[in-house]
Amino acid sequence: MRTGEVQVKRVIVAQDVGKVLHPKGCELQLEGTILIGLGYALKEEFIPGKTHGFGQYHIPTIKDTPKIESILIEVPDPRGPFGAKGFGENSQSPTAPAIINAIHHATGVRVRDLPATAEHLIRAFRQTEGAEE
Repeated sequence: MRTGEVQVKRVIVAQDVGKVLHPKGCELQLEGTILIGLGYALKEEFIPGKTHGFGQYHIPTIKDTPKIESILIEVPDPRGPFGAKGFGENSQSPTAPAIINAIHHATGVRVRDLPATAEHLIRAFRQTEGAEE
C-alpha cells in the first residue's frame, strides 16, 4: 500500500465459446482480451493535451502478463459455423472490474477512477486514511 503497485498474478477466464474449432487459438484470443482489460484497469491513461504517443501512454507488456488459465465451455450454437460462437471481446469487459474488486478486497480502498495507477492508488489510500481519522 505504500507504493501503490498492483501486480496481477493469476487470472482464470471461463468463456462459452460454442464448439471449439482451434483450442490453442481460442485460448490465445482469450489471453489477449484479458491483457486489454488489464491495461484498461491499471495502465492506459490518456490525458488530452499531455499524452503524446506510447512513451506516455502505457500499455501492458510481457512483464505485466499474469498466469492465465482458460476454461473453454462448449455449448454449440446451431446458427454458427460447426457450432462455433463469437467470443473474443467478451472476456475483456469483466477483467477491469475484477481487478478493481481485487484491489478493494486486498486493501479496503474502492478505486473509482481508471486506470488504477500507483499515483491514483496512493491518493485513494491517503483519502481513506484521512476519512478514518
